[in-house]
Amino acid sequence: MSTEAREFIDFWIRNSVHAAEQSGTAGASQDVAELTQRCREMAEREGISEQAMRDEVGDLTEYIRSTLDAVNVAEKERQQSEPK
Repeated sequence: MSTEAREFIDFWIRNSVHAAEQSGTAGASQDVAELTQRCREMAEREGISEQAMRDEVGDLTEYIRSTLDAVNVAEKERQQSEPK
């Protein structure tokens, strides 16, 4: 198991995958293909192979998609629980 790859993925996700902002305003990218490409490019610059990332999370695109879905659901729930 590659601790370096896991640490990279966790760091990258925390800093790059964010919920959509309210009312369609400009915000974080919601394009999974774009996010996946950015992650791969940054990992390559850091010397982390795609195989090492795959060993940690399986399919990188699906991992990013599921993470993005989760942060969007959490944000929607947070907004719905705010007092009006």
